[in-house]
Amino acid sequence: MSIPLVDLKAQFKTIQNEIYPALQGVLETSMFIGGEQVSSFEEEFADYCGVTYTIGCGNGTDALEMAMRALGIGPGDEVVMPTMTFAATAEAVVLCGAKPVLVDSDPATGLMDVSKVEGAITPNTRALLPVHLYGSMPDMALLQKIALEHHLPIVEDAAQAHGARYNGVRAGSIGNIAGFSFYPGKNLGAYGDAGAVTTNDERLADAVRLQHDHGRLDKYIHTHVGRNSRMDALQAAVLRVKLRHLDEWNRARRERALWYDREFSGCPSVRQMGVTPHVEPVYHLYVVRIANRDAALKSLREQGISAGIHYPLPIHLQPAYGSLGYAKGDFPVAEALGQEALSLPMYPELTEEQVIAVAQAVRSLA
Repeated sequence: MSIPLVDLKAQFKTIQNEIYPALQGVLETSMFIGGEQVSSFEEEFADYCGVTYTIGCGNGTDALEMAMRALGIGPGDEVVMPTMTFAATAEAVVLCGAKPVLVDSDPATGLMDVSKVEGAITPNTRALLPVHLYGSMPDMALLQKIALEHHLPIVEDAAQAHGARYNGVRAGSIGNIAGFSFYPGKNLGAYGDAGAVTTNDERLADAVRLQHDHGRLDKYIHTHVGRNSRMDALQAAVLRVKLRHLDEWNRARRERALWYDREFSGCPSVRQMGVTPHVEPVYHLYVVRIANRDAALKSLREQGISAGIHYPLPIHLQPAYGSLGYAKGDFPVAEALGQEALSLPMYPELTEEQVIAVAQAVRSLA
């Protein structure tokens, strides 16, 4: 049995009758950058997230960087963030000229350990950057309390959490500003690179708009040094179609997570990731921890099961971030996750039979 980690072909088959007309509409208008498709997606995604403003952009990394630049973050500043995340989170901080200050993972959830955040704050701290890893969220109420006490904004990295909720509030609407990725494999994925910034702050929204379109107010009037990070209309058209299905897809992901939970019940050698209280996750990834992870991964792939690793090296052990001054042993929970975390196939079209087959294979190896 061949089971992919993600099956975008299966998803496409369920919506192809909507996708083709949407793409044809863009081709017929030949408005490929900006235009009605992009503005409509921005309005619809803002409404979905429960925010006032969405600004579409080229990718999720740009979204995070522009969000921080809108806050005025730059050289000499520090941003507190988790060490267990994809490199793009730290990359966005460094591209602003700022320094990532890292904290360890929560051993129960694998997410940012919010209890460690206050100890990482210095006089140079300018923002807190939680990452909604795996489609879940850390303790945002505690993080908001810390942010308020220290007069710091929260920038959400919501790249893996489209539709997730904390106390009923959507990811991307809890902090001051947020960055989303629409990389094809995300819960809400484009057919290429795309991203967005969400916020309720008009000033921040205006600052992002200036950045993403060459810093201009008019076609040839440039008031700031900007960049080219605009969302194209073809991607917006695809995202508008997919957004209509997102809640149902997320519901299906939660159902499949329950199937996995059932199959691993009573198997102490396979440890599932916990969920922060009051969070409704969307399971971008379904991650377990096993002691012999690398050998298990190899065996699963030999059986046709495409498992994965997110992420083997935390930021503090990445060669690109050696200048931050951290060393092996500084963040033991994240380092253990890097050695033990295994991502299992997860997508809405996954069948119960496939989940059972994956779980049985993992149990036999753990």
